[in-house]
Amino acid sequence: MKYVITGSAGNISRPLAERLLAEGHEVTVIGRSKEHLKPLTDKGAKAAVGTVEDAAFLKEAFAGADAAYTMTPPQAAGGKNMYEEVAANYAGAIKANNIRYVVNLTATGAHLAEGAGPVSGLYLTERELNKLSDVNILHLRPGFFYVNFFGNIGMIRDMGILGGNYGDSNAKLVLSYPEDIAETAAEILLELSFKGHGVRYHASDERTLGDVARVLGAAVGKPDLPWVQFTDEQAYEGMVGAGIPEVMAS
Repeated sequence: MKYVITGSAGNISRPLAERLLAEGHEVTVIGRSKEHLKPLTDKGAKAAVGTVEDAAFLKEAFAGADAAYTMTPPQAAGGKNMYEEVAANYAGAIKANNIRYVVNLTATGAHLAEGAGPVSGLYLTERELNKLSDVNILHLRPGFFYVNFFGNIGMIRDMGILGGNYGDSNAKLVLSYPEDIAETAAEILLELSFKGHGVRYHASDERTLGDVARVLGAAVGKPDLPWVQFTDEQAYEGMVGAGIPEVMAS
């Protein structure tokens, strides 16, 4: 089988490509940097260097593939419109190359057109891909990535707290580990048994936010690290202050 994998050599795409290569399949990996893709090309993958915002490049990169794994990079500068444009580029490449199977990474909450922050941009990617007929598409919706907490290192170190605007300490958070997601995506792509347009949710764990703070705090020598719930306004100010573009923070 021939697979095309987007997402460069990221936390999900890298182990996914490695699994498919280990099973003896042909894999093309798409990324902006040849050097960044080298760990995978050293293992036998073919590199396609370019951007998913380039429709002509994608049509060429997807050529000959039996199945594709698509993901939309966070569109910090372009807002929701960029999610839709990238999905349209994917759809064009899939249709032009008569690809019959697509696993598309989105997220829990991607069923919401509004109110889910950047995840609502992924609603647009699902909607755009679902316009394709005669293509089997499975939207893989994981929970909150464990690795997102790396973005809170400064908060923990400098303020002695862990916090966010998505609940109090008793709120439950569905968590997904990238390598677990990659394993699930690999099994789906190796079987290719899904039909039509569907959704599959993925979870590695479920914890309260207070428990998350306790576990991470204990790991860094702060066993009493509290979880603090922020207002939307506080979260917005913090993100803009950290350099996130206003359109994405909003």
